[in-house]
Amino acid sequence: MGSAQLHKGDRHPLFVEELTGTLSVHAQYVLHGNIHDLHLVHRNGRDHHRPLLEVLWNPLHRLGYQVLVACDQIHGFRLMYADPEVAEAARTLLQPCEFPGANPAQQRKATEQLREIASGWAEKRGKARPDHVELPPLRVVLVVEHASRLVQDVTRLTADERDFFLACLQLADRARPVPRPGAVPGDRPATAVFNPVIWLAEGERDLPGWLVAGSERIRAVAVPEPDADERLRMARRLLQDDRERTAPTSFRADVPTPKDEEAVGAFARAATGMTLMAMRESAGLAAARGIPFGSMPDAVRIYRLGVEKNPWSRQEIRQRVLKGEDPDEERSVSRRVLGQEAAVSMTLDILKRAALGLSGAQATSPGHRPRGVLFFAGPTGTGKTELAKAVASVLFDSDQAYLRFDMSEFSSAHAADRLVGAPPGYVGYEAGGELTAAVRQNPFRVILFDEIEKADKGVLDKFLQVLEDGRLTDGQGVTTYFSECVLIFTSNLGVQRTDPETQARQWIVTPGTPYPELEATVRKNVKEHFEQVIGRPELMNRIGGNVVVFNFISPEVAEKIFDLQTRNIRRQLAAGHRVDLVLTDDARATLLGHCTADQWNGGRGIGMVLETHLINPLARVLFAAPDLAPGTTVLVSGVKQAADGRVELVVDFEKGAAGVGRSL
Repeated sequence: MGSAQLHKGDRHPLFVEELTGTLSVHAQYVLHGNIHDLHLVHRNGRDHHRPLLEVLWNPLHRLGYQVLVACDQIHGFRLMYADPEVAEAARTLLQPCEFPGANPAQQRKATEQLREIASGWAEKRGKARPDHVELPPLRVVLVVEHASRLVQDVTRLTADERDFFLACLQLADRARPVPRPGAVPGDRPATAVFNPVIWLAEGERDLPGWLVAGSERIRAVAVPEPDADERLRMARRLLQDDRERTAPTSFRADVPTPKDEEAVGAFARAATGMTLMAMRESAGLAAARGIPFGSMPDAVRIYRLGVEKNPWSRQEIRQRVLKGEDPDEERSVSRRVLGQEAAVSMTLDILKRAALGLSGAQATSPGHRPRGVLFFAGPTGTGKTELAKAVASVLFDSDQAYLRFDMSEFSSAHAADRLVGAPPGYVGYEAGGELTAAVRQNPFRVILFDEIEKADKGVLDKFLQVLEDGRLTDGQGVTTYFSECVLIFTSNLGVQRTDPETQARQWIVTPGTPYPELEATVRKNVKEHFEQVIGRPELMNRIGGNVVVFNFISPEVAEKIFDLQTRNIRRQLAAGHRVDLVLTDDARATLLGHCTADQWNGGRGIGMVLETHLINPLARVLFAAPDLAPGTTVLVSGVKQAADGRVELVVDFEKGAAGVGRSL
C-alpha cells in the first residue's frame, strides 16, 4: 500500500487536490464540467495525459483507498481498480445490480448497494471470518458515470426518481468516516475519511439542485476546460510522443530546440478552446496524414472543420482580390458598387489582411477569431448589401458563399435560439441552429447580418462570442468554428436620429456632406448607439476599426446606376421575349429626373422608381400585345403621369407593329 501522502514532486489537477483535501468532511462530490477530457498529471519529472478515472484513482490509492467502483445505466456496478489483496473480496461483496434501476424494487436494491459501498461493506466484513475476528471495512470510492443522463428532466422528477435522489441525500448525511487500514486506537481523527460517492455530470444543474445544496456533506467541484498553460504542457507531451514514435532512441533529442518550442507554442495557440483529448486526436490525425509536428495548426484546422481544403492558403484568393481591386477588370468590385471608392478601398484592405491571416495579429494570442470582420454603415440604398455579395465573389468565387440574416427577424427575446438552436426540452431543439448548421456545412463563408441594430440583445451576446472566441456551441452541445468566415454587419445607424419629444426621424447627415465629415459623424454616432442606447460597448470594441462608412449617392453616380438598371431591363426583355427596348432622349431624361429626384433613397430608390415609371406600364403594353414578332423594337418616346398618379408611356412598335404610336 502506498503512503498516505502524495509523492513529492507529483502534480495533479487542482480539482483533484480539492477533492483529496476535503475527504474528511465531505461524503459526496459532484464533479461537473470537462469530465470527458484527458487530464495532465506530472509524475517522475514528466507530464502524462490520463482519463479522469485514472487521474482520480492514483492519488486516492496513495491516500489509502483500496477499491474504485464505477456504475452507470448500461453496465450497472463494476469493479474498476482494486488492491490485489482485496480484489477477490471486493468482487464477492459487489453484487450484480442495475443502476439506478427501472422500477422501485431495483432502485431500492441499488440504493442498498450504495449504502454498503459507502460503509466499505462494514456489516458483511464484520461477519466474514469464521473465527469471529472482524475484518475492517474497505476504503472504497464509488464513481457514478454519466450522471447527467440519469433523468430526462431534472425539474420534473418522477416519484421514483425523487425517492432515489432523496435516499442519496440521506446517505450523505448518515455516512460515517472509514478508518485508514492499519489505523490503531489513538490515531489522529484525520486518518478517518469518507468513502466518497463521486457524481460525474456535464453541468452542475444536471442533478437536482436540492441534492447538491441540500447537505454540507455534498460538495460541487468544477472541472475546468484546459487553460493556456495546460495546452502548452500537452503540446510538449505530444511532441515527445511524436519523437518517440518517429525517431530512433540514439538520435532522439531530449532537450527541445528553439524550433521545437516554436512548434509547441503554435500548436497550443491553435488549440485555443479545445480539450486535451481533441489535441491528442489532432496529433493522431497529423500522424495519419503525414503532417509534420511543425504544421500542427493545419491538423487542428482539419480536426475542427472536418475539411482538408483551405481556400485561404491558395494563391487564387490573392489573385481574385487583386483583380477585384483593378478597375479595368470585368469583375472589379468598384464596377459592382458604384460611387463608394473609400468604402471599397477599405474593404479590400481588410480582405487582404484576412487572406494573409493577419486579422488580430497585434494581439498576444489572436485565438480563432473570424478571418475578417466588417461593419458597413451609412445611408440606405448605397451598396452595402451589394458589396457583401462582391466580397463573397472575390473571396470564394461565388455569390453562393454569401449567407444573409435579416436581423429584423431576430428582434424577439428568444431569437438567439434560431441562430444556435433551442436548448434541450424546447421546441426546435432537434432542428439545430440556422447559423451554426450553415457554417458547419460550409466553413468558408461570407455571413451578412443585415440591420444589426434591430437584433435582440441575446443575439448581440452571441455575436460577442463569435468575435472574441470564433466559436459558438449550439443547443445540442456541438461547437461550430467561425475561424474561416468573414462576418459583415450592416446598419443605417449614424445617419438618422429619433427626436425624443416628437419621436420623428431626423437626418443627421445630408447629401453633399463632405465624406470625411460624414464618416466621422457616422462613426461617432454608431459608437454612441452601442455604448449608450443598447449598452454593448464591448461589441463595438470587438469590431474596432473595421467600420466602413458609405457615402450618399452623388448625381453622377445616380445616373450611372440608372443606366445600368435600364440596361438590365433591356437585357431581360431581349433574352426572354427577343424584344428590343429603346428610350428616346426625352423619355430617358424624364425617367432620369424621376429616378434621381430623391437622393436619400440611393440606388434602391432608383430601382423602385423604374418599377413604377417604366417596368409596370411597359408590362401593360407588352401584355396587351402578345403577338409581337421576334426582333420587334419597342420605342418609348414619352413618360407621362396622370393626376391620379398612374404613369403612361408613349410607345411605338417597329417592324412587327407597323410603327403605330400608343399613349398608355
